[in-house]
Amino acid sequence: MRINTTDMQNAFGKYLSLVEKEDIIITKNGKSVAKLIRYNEPDYFLVHEEANTYRSTKTVSYEEYMELVDSSDQRYELIDGEIYLLASPSFTHQVVVNEISGHFYNYFRGKTCRSLTAPLDIRLFGYATKFEEDPNVVQPDVIVICDEDKVNEKNKYEGIPTLVVEVLSPSTKGKDLVIKLNLYMKSGVLEYWVVSLENKSILQYAFSKERDIDNLRSFQQGDTIQSTVFPDLEILLSDIFSEI
Repeated sequence: MRINTTDMQNAFGKYLSLVEKEDIIITKNGKSVAKLIRYNEPDYFLVHEEANTYRSTKTVSYEEYMELVDSSDQRYELIDGEIYLLASPSFTHQVVVNEISGHFYNYFRGKTCRSLTAPLDIRLFGYATKFEEDPNVVQPDVIVICDEDKVNEKNKYEGIPTLVVEVLSPSTKGKDLVIKLNLYMKSGVLEYWVVSLENKSILQYAFSKERDIDNLRSFQQGDTIQSTVFPDLEILLSDIFSEI
């Protein structure tokens, strides 16, 4: 939009509203002299999942994280003082998540443990003794919880999942294979599956009660993955990847 300086002076408030939708070129004597554009708060503290590296310039508190969450419709994770903006999952990502969650639902139906899928905030605190000392909030693709008594009066889960599944995408490999692996291990999760759409494979981590890697196995097409925590839970990888 182009406007002259007189119009700008007479209806400044109007053009402040319009600049939310488009840039405004201000003219004087028929020549462009200025440009009014929308201002966006810098998000130096925010790590986008699409970024090639996970490096931000500021450590963020849990309170700052919650302010962002409460003021936005986007989904975020807080890990080690950094906020990660969650990208929208792909179609194949969701197909595989549905396959795994379907098998989990059938297996855990009627049992004391329960499987759930994202979006659901999981509050973890690593080696700390309480959440306030090392606040982390993640949204794994699929979880299995066996401590449903840790759902609080606000209907929020504040326990430690027994098994966590993350389905990789090109933009989340570094986070899921390194940052989240470390967080889940030190927080007391017992088993972690990392699912690769590209290779149609699964890495299975088993963690000890001392919060160290107890075992690591790799499953390929044609294999059957068996849970280390729930030995009767077995899934053919061909079933998981059959639709992609």
